[in-house]
Amino acid sequence: MINRQRLEAIVREAGRIALAGWPGDGHALDHWEKSPGNPVCAIDLEVDGYLKRELKALLPAAGWLSEETVDAHERLGDTLVWVVDPVDGTRDFIRGREGWAVSVALVNTSRPLFGYLHAPARRRDEGGEFWVAEAGKGAWRNGQRLVASQRDVLAGARVPAQKLAVEDADLELVAQPNSIALRMAMVAADEADLLATLRWGFEWDIAAAGLIAREAGAVVTDAFGRPLNYNKYDPRAFGVLCASTGIHAQAVDRLAERAARFSV
Repeated sequence: MINRQRLEAIVREAGRIALAGWPGDGHALDHWEKSPGNPVCAIDLEVDGYLKRELKALLPAAGWLSEETVDAHERLGDTLVWVVDPVDGTRDFIRGREGWAVSVALVNTSRPLFGYLHAPARRRDEGGEFWVAEAGKGAWRNGQRLVASQRDVLAGARVPAQKLAVEDADLELVAQPNSIALRMAMVAADEADLLATLRWGFEWDIAAAGLIAREAGAVVTDAFGRPLNYNKYDPRAFGVLCASTGIHAQAVDRLAERAARFSV
């Protein structure tokens, strides 16, 4: 159905384009705010344009949903849809930090079929971090098969965050990349046990990483524990909860009151 080698090459080239303009290597960067607290930079748009052109050429029948492209609801009639965040973790990108990634997913009838993350500023000696998953076939980082966290007790769970709520003082903080996709991928790689957000987020932030985490053996839902669907008219969900199978239900229970309160 799809040329996997060409798809991988496209995602890798998108990462190369982004890295070539990354301020962490001393490059000047033009950036601004689309809305208060919502940054964007010239590289976001350059990578978005490249991916839209190349992915549409690779699979002309597929629709398109991206953070940096005005939404066209014609995609709702498409069985296959590309769901893209050209630079997930723009704040880290702008600040010259490593916690950003190119995120590309191909969604088939509301479910991710392929998921790719490329974080070229990380593990530079290995050519960056390159994550890939295919529905029903597993997930890999830099060619190594991923097995998600197996933790079965919520207390002591590793969480990529900057701080914890008082109610969560029994959890353990680990380093947090700005990219939510990379935080979810940490669960897939057994570098974290739990990622939870309690705010409205967009499909392009989580489609690729959600598949990677699920194929590695984690559970991925919204903040209420409900399944995530993609290519919706309103491409948002309230929160994401990515956790080991052993603690996911415990996390849903702990967050239930807060999720109900914050989602209003």
